[in-house]
Amino acid sequence: MTIFGPLVSTDWLADHLDAPEIKIIDGSWRMPGDGDAADHYRQEHIPGAVFFDLDLVADQQTSLPHMAAPPAQFEEAVGALGITASDSVIVYDEKGIFSSPRVWWNFRAMGHPRVAVLDGGLPKWVRERRPMTGAAPTVAAVSYAAAPDSGWRQSAADIRTALADKDSAVIDARPAPRFTGEAAEPRAGLRSGHMPGAVNLPFPALLTEAGTLRPGPELGNIFSAAGVDLSRPIITSCGSGVTAAILSLALEVSGCREHGLYDGSWAEWGDEKNDDAEFPVESGNGKPR
Repeated sequence: MTIFGPLVSTDWLADHLDAPEIKIIDGSWRMPGDGDAADHYRQEHIPGAVFFDLDLVADQQTSLPHMAAPPAQFEEAVGALGITASDSVIVYDEKGIFSSPRVWWNFRAMGHPRVAVLDGGLPKWVRERRPMTGAAPTVAAVSYAAAPDSGWRQSAADIRTALADKDSAVIDARPAPRFTGEAAEPRAGLRSGHMPGAVNLPFPALLTEAGTLRPGPELGNIFSAAGVDLSRPIITSCGSGVTAAILSLALEVSGCREHGLYDGSWAEWGDEKNDDAEFPVESGNGKPR
């Protein structure tokens, strides 16, 4: 079965809910201190959905939060969820479109093209009074083979190249006060401000009041209004690589194909222990901090 594009509607998922080749993932994630999204999944979820823990299916050898897992770890974790490389995967989250794009990005970075985000996520599904359950699905472990695509995952070195290259753009999804340095970062030990030359586009601008992603042409206009040329290579960033994936999803829906995500994001770049020359930071007035 073919999924057309990186988004599917709740109508589409309802029509294919029992298709054996469709695997559903609850990719909900919460900021530290906001509780455990897995607890909510255990209480209620879309029938057949399995839970993907962004903090566990991640590189455990780094202090940076939820960095992409090494291929072998990803293969083991996804195979344990009963998902094969030939399955069509649908990801949703409890907030609408928040952390599900990060799970979508994880699969794309591992070379899995048949993955889509449920537009509007769980809130839209619930509003429409579609089926929910608290029953855990019966899952048999299978073999999953990853085929990593390095273009989806960008590093600090890639950011430096992009910022020095007038043909590339870096977009930051954080709220404007954090980007300008007027507000402190929610994680301790991080400087305030942004990468010199980065463009700020807070992710809520890409969503409708109903919590769905705006249509492709409208997204294109939003990117253009922010000064982003979709014909150029683009790297997305945010606080820790979660909401940057919303920008990546929107770029994909807009038709942009040459884009990657800075996995370390501000959690890496903004570290107060970093060398200012290697990881320069600007405030809203453009002066180095």
